[in-house]
Amino acid sequence: MTRLSYHANLNELQGDYALGALLRAPVAPGPFDRLEWFAGLAELGGVRPLLGVARNGDDVAVLPLAYRDDGLGPLANWYAFTVRPRVSPGADGLGLLTALARDLKGRTGRVTLWPVPDEDGEAALLEAAFARAGWFVERVPCDTNHFLRLNGRSYADYLAARPGPLRTTLKRKAKKVSITLYDAFSDAAWDDYEAIYAQSWKPEEGSPALLRRFAQEEGAAGRLRMGVAHGEIDGVNQPVAAQMWTVENGTAYIHKLAYIEAAKPISPGTSLSAALFERVIDGDHVHTVDFGTGDDPYKRDWMEESRPRYRITAYHPLRPGQWGAIAKSVLRRWFDRPR
Repeated sequence: MTRLSYHANLNELQGDYALGALLRAPVAPGPFDRLEWFAGLAELGGVRPLLGVARNGDDVAVLPLAYRDDGLGPLANWYAFTVRPRVSPGADGLGLLTALARDLKGRTGRVTLWPVPDEDGEAALLEAAFARAGWFVERVPCDTNHFLRLNGRSYADYLAARPGPLRTTLKRKAKKVSITLYDAFSDAAWDDYEAIYAQSWKPEEGSPALLRRFAQEEGAAGRLRMGVAHGEIDGVNQPVAAQMWTVENGTAYIHKLAYIEAAKPISPGTSLSAALFERVIDGDHVHTVDFGTGDDPYKRDWMEESRPRYRITAYHPLRPGQWGAIAKSVLRRWFDRPR
């Protein structure tokens, strides 16, 4: 018999052994699948969680949801590379998630989840579960994830395969900056990152306290890889570029990078990226590097493959408030159909 529960207070789950087995490292597949990340979103990210849990004996499925103005959405924010269900090994994931999806029809008229991966069938599983539960389901690509598979290569092998202009930039500009790498959280390095970010091309940081807490937690767990580059601007040597990466389960994740606009002529970000690639490839021996979401052209210089991320929207077909959105979805499918 399947038992369902919903949790807005994530602290009450800290002692739950079954959930801990799914939502803690090293079992959780990535940084955005962990209970600590969800708790940080709730406390510092302005997100209101509704973690859905389905259990049948020892089998567990978790759906990371949060309240939104238009229904339920992902328990995530713009920092997250992925949102996906978690299912205990050997469990009937489709059955458990279908039970959750069916029950959610009594709670909301719309559920939207993004960015959902499908490398291991996660998007297909969610689409099937909501459809089986009687929702009208729309699944569309919403973003791109650039990534690198090393396939046993060393950093030297990897670098030799980079585009010529990138290798030329490194050869010409690397000596113009000095780089310090950190495997633990450093208050001084984080202060440098925040100062650099404030002078970069990037928009104002959305949740700086959440990001700092995340970096502190990753540093305490030994997963943080951070770098700061110093270079000369107008005769003054100063921090000019910073990046935050993490490493776990054989994958390096590139989370944040920024450089001071005035330092662009010395390409500090390129030199710092190269140093961190060397660290995770030859030092951590990762098999994959994940550059998150976004189809920025510069990512193609460093990455070799890309894969889609999906938005899955489930509409309750018996709620009049959803009929307009369902009609638009039907029209989109009609116009996009092969001819």
